[in-house]
Amino acid sequence: MNIVRTIADLRQQVALWRTDGHSIGLVPTMGALHKGHLSLVDEISAHTSKIIVSIFVNPTQFGENEDLDAYPRQEAEDCKKLDATAASLVFAPSVSEMYGTGHKTRVTLDGISEILEGASRPGHFDGVATIVSKLLLQSLPDVAIFGEKDYQQLAVIRQIVRDLNIPVKILGGTLVREDDGLAYSSRNAYLNPTERKIAGHFNRILSKLVQAATTSSDLRTLETQASEALLKAGFTAVDYVQVVDRVSLETLDSLSATARVVAVARLGTIRLLDNMEIGI
Repeated sequence: MNIVRTIADLRQQVALWRTDGHSIGLVPTMGALHKGHLSLVDEISAHTSKIIVSIFVNPTQFGENEDLDAYPRQEAEDCKKLDATAASLVFAPSVSEMYGTGHKTRVTLDGISEILEGASRPGHFDGVATIVSKLLLQSLPDVAIFGEKDYQQLAVIRQIVRDLNIPVKILGGTLVREDDGLAYSSRNAYLNPTERKIAGHFNRILSKLVQAATTSSDLRTLETQASEALLKAGFTAVDYVQVVDRVSLETLDSLSATARVVAVARLGTIRLLDNMEIGI
């Protein structure tokens, strides 16, 4: 796998590809790649002829008491996995390369970044918006893809691309699940065997909410019931279970064609995210 570590080298490679008539795709990741990440490479390959996978653990999206230092870093293993995909290049910069001396600029959003995950993790989406804006401007891809597992992140990125007129098409990658339905996540590896068994209940409880929502007009009760079911299943806390509009992420009072349930539940210090579309 071809690895570049500087913005200058990345831009030089992209320029050569452009000269040869290639289209460019970007798959931003923080490494510790799993089947969910690899599926994004497969999905974007239908839209572009050259694929950049970035591997960068972005410090500005981690808050106090979060797992920045413990976040898994396994570049060699990640590159070995990417060798079996259509990826063309890995961009693996250092923190100093991405945030040089005197870096003072941040991209911030109102509204959509302040609810749900934004309320639980103040400043998180400023860090996401900043690093994604930088990656898009550094690589200038035609297409970039982000997994639907982090649904609010995908909505935030679509917002900044619209607002800043960044000329890139944003794709939402299909949420990939493990055999028991748990959404793939790098943080799943932190779960001990007992916690991992409990985690398998997450998607099943949300699926029941999705089914019930098609015949019930009381969305708040369904949210409460799902939260209580998660706690009964063994989750230590529930940050939120909410039925929202899939674009604005505003809470819905009644079911619509754009409804989605988003949820975060905790097992000890591990926060697990999931979401599902609610069809009517």
